[in-house]
Amino acid sequence: MCGQNSIRSPMAEAIAKSLLQPDIYIQSAGVRSGEPDPFVDVVLEEIGLSLNSKRPHKPRTLEEIEDDFFDLIVTLTPEAHHVALELTGSSPVDVVYWPTMDPTATTGTRDQVLDAYRAVRDHLWKLIDRRMKPIRRPPAPSN
Repeated sequence: MCGQNSIRSPMAEAIAKSLLQPDIYIQSAGVRSGEPDPFVDVVLEEIGLSLNSKRPHKPRTLEEIEDDFFDLIVTLTPEAHHVALELTGSSPVDVVYWPTMDPTATTGTRDQVLDAYRAVRDHLWKLIDRRMKPIRRPPAPSN
């Protein structure tokens, strides 16, 4: 969960879906609904992932998610963390805060901006990999 579900949380969703077993429900959301960010697609495609594998990513809020039962909510911004804690106050949901920079704050050339998005992608990959090791996808069989 992040601010607008347009950069950080969709990136985390794509990474988690690639790393974790397919029977685990993973859904990103934002405090508010934003607009899709094309740089997210660029940096995900560099590692063989996509937000648009089945249908185009449409930023959504937590209220728009059909399933409202979660074991874990990972928040990536202070605002999202505050909202998640309010929503889960009396629920047995684990809420974890992973501070993650906003790559849109980066200025400069296209390459410099892309480097900021890559840094977010790599940061999220490491955090997801570390936290979710027990429920990783089994390795592909080698021939």
